[in-house]
Amino acid sequence: MIEFRIDEDTAGQRLDKFLRKKLANVPVSHLFKMIRVKKVRVNGKRAQPEQPLAVGDVVSLRGTEEQLRPPSRPGERVPPPPPPVDPGELDILLEDDWMMAVNKPSGMAVHTGSGITGGTLVDYVRAWLGPKAVRNDFAASPAHRLDRETSGVILVAKRRPAMVHFTEVFTHGRSRKRYLVLVKGKMPRESGVINLPLAEHQQTAASKARRGVNMQEALTRWKLIRQSSEAALLSCVIETGRTHQIRRHLAAIGHPVAGDKKYGDFAFNRDVRARWGLKRLFLHAERIEFPHPEHGGKVVVEAQLPPELKDALKRAALEPS
Repeated sequence: MIEFRIDEDTAGQRLDKFLRKKLANVPVSHLFKMIRVKKVRVNGKRAQPEQPLAVGDVVSLRGTEEQLRPPSRPGERVPPPPPPVDPGELDILLEDDWMMAVNKPSGMAVHTGSGITGGTLVDYVRAWLGPKAVRNDFAASPAHRLDRETSGVILVAKRRPAMVHFTEVFTHGRSRKRYLVLVKGKMPRESGVINLPLAEHQQTAASKARRGVNMQEALTRWKLIRQSSEAALLSCVIETGRTHQIRRHLAAIGHPVAGDKKYGDFAFNRDVRARWGLKRLFLHAERIEFPHPEHGGKVVVEAQLPPELKDALKRAALEPS
């Protein structure tokens, strides 16, 4: 039997998200199955994936972490462990005793997940920190997220109080994130606001059946930097942090992000790949402003546009002046 008791640092999290962090080596699909067949309980009662956890709650699971992993099928090849990462490849923009700011490259996932078993930002950060990666049972972890194909600044909490601080900062909109984005088409004006609720990205089928699609408030502000007849370079600031928010919002107003395979324009992506050499999503977390977890003073961290995006802008004649 595995048991977790919820403290003030973890209270308020959804059950499924809490378990995904605590049992990172167990496939997400298997965790949901465990919940569905009543092998996960909260305070001895049947649990729901989306239920929030409170201080003092006891989350219990039958079996050990090894037993929770789905059994291999006869003849199934067990994949080898992921190769070790080279922490020297990590581009650290800022580091102190409380936190790190890292310039994440495109293609690097933040966490393990479906089909991702290693080479994540978490792996690199913890390899860099070595024995200092864990303090008082807290392992250094990203304080927010970036899509796998998005590059740029991401913050990492090195201590539990720092993670609690960043959770409060991002929950209550006390940070300011700015992104550089290349989009299809000609913008109608110099700036604008997209205030469009978005469906919760990780809502379960059971939750949708019970209470319908959960729409979440989402607001994105954009400003035009350079314009051509085919594309526009924008600066975007988000006031909410919904999954794929900028990509979904810009696609919704008819200006999908260049290189976006999920929400973008296939023909446009193929064209800019051939003519401008753009082989990835053109979305870069350029700047973040936030209060420091120790002293509360304002901190600003910036990450320069990576070479492959600079080259695409040059070929498109859209370099910022």
